Amino acid sequence: MFNRVCIIVLDSVGIGELPDAADFGDVGAHTLGNIYKARGKLDLPNLYAMGLGNIENSRLPSVAAPTAAYGRMAELTHAKDTTSGHWELMGLITDPPFKTFEKFPEEMLREWLRRAGRPTTWLGNFPASGTAIIDMLGEEHIKTGAPIVYTSADSVFQIAAHEDIIPIPELYKLCEIARDLLVGDLLVGRVIARPFVGKPGAFVRTKNRKDYAIPPTGETLLDALETRGQYTLGIGKIEDIFCNRGVKHVNHTTNNVDSTEAIIYALKTNNEDTLIFANLIDFDMKYGHRNDPEGYGQALERFDTKLPEILAALRPNDLLILTADHGCDPTMPSTDHSREYVPVIVYGANSKPVNLGTRATFADIAATIYDGLGHGKWNIGASFLGEITP
Repeated sequence: MFNRVCIIVLDSVGIGELPDAADFGDVGAHTLGNIYKARGKLDLPNLYAMGLGNIENSRLPSVAAPTAAYGRMAELTHAKDTTSGHWELMGLITDPPFKTFEKFPEEMLREWLRRAGRPTTWLGNFPASGTAIIDMLGEEHIKTGAPIVYTSADSVFQIAAHEDIIPIPELYKLCEIARDLLVGDLLVGRVIARPFVGKPGAFVRTKNRKDYAIPPTGETLLDALETRGQYTLGIGKIEDIFCNRGVKHVNHTTNNVDSTEAIIYALKTNNEDTLIFANLIDFDMKYGHRNDPEGYGQALERFDTKLPEILAALRPNDLLILTADHGCDPTMPSTDHSREYVPVIVYGANSKPVNLGTRATFADIAATIYDGLGHGKWNIGASFLGEITP
């Protein structure tokens, strides 16, 4: 049994295509393996020591005696978006999955802007990389004041706007109105504010991004723990993904460096929260979506150098889980998420370094935590508590 659990979601760190990858246009995706191949290396001595390279079809260097339990997980939800991935980690399958769009209906866009009291003109409305679309349409946006709308293979409605043209409060209001409209047959997982600054040719997105999800459609592990007086600290964008539900304490860090430091601080000092749940966003946002295997690899290597500090901060009855929510292979032609298995590495003073194999659902994480905290069986997924404890 455990007193505290820390889950670190290495956002988009996939480990090979799922059997249904063709349904998503993702045949050949392997985020970790393809980064390793493209760079000719991935210097991750601490992750390798824990067993990352021993995971089935990892394409990474293995070790003779891993120090942690290791395996890979399939996503049962037929999707590859952030919200579905995190919800499934917390024991909730999204069925049916959120909608994805090549373009949003023009009647919806007109109603959206009408409700906002703005001219019913917009820019974009097609799938795009967030940095590419502001380079493409940013100058016209400045001239016309029309918001830039775009999407991706992820279930998102994204609104980009220069902070001097559409101030942050107005951009957030636009997102709130869109969130109200994107329901039913138009239900998307997230509406995202994507503010930027700068001049044509030198636009830069700011840290004022904000995500508007919908509340989970059923009970999650976070809800169940809160009901039992066991609270969750969300680090990074966790509270946004769950609409603040079941996340009592929040540290809304916006990059890997700050999030990693927040994890270490929480492990050293936090006595109230049973679950420390963190998302490291840079792998996905800065490198996966920008087709940057070199930057992605360097970010993984930087995280690896911090692992000894994270492990040293664990208490005797803590459990650490490293995993991901989907893939985002930066070597693929697309800039979208990729439909992949995700790694799972489990470490604690009271856990055994065993091969967890291939798990049928991310919800095995929720089932294991619920079981390991003494609450019995979760309603979906298979606990691997018995496999990792003596």
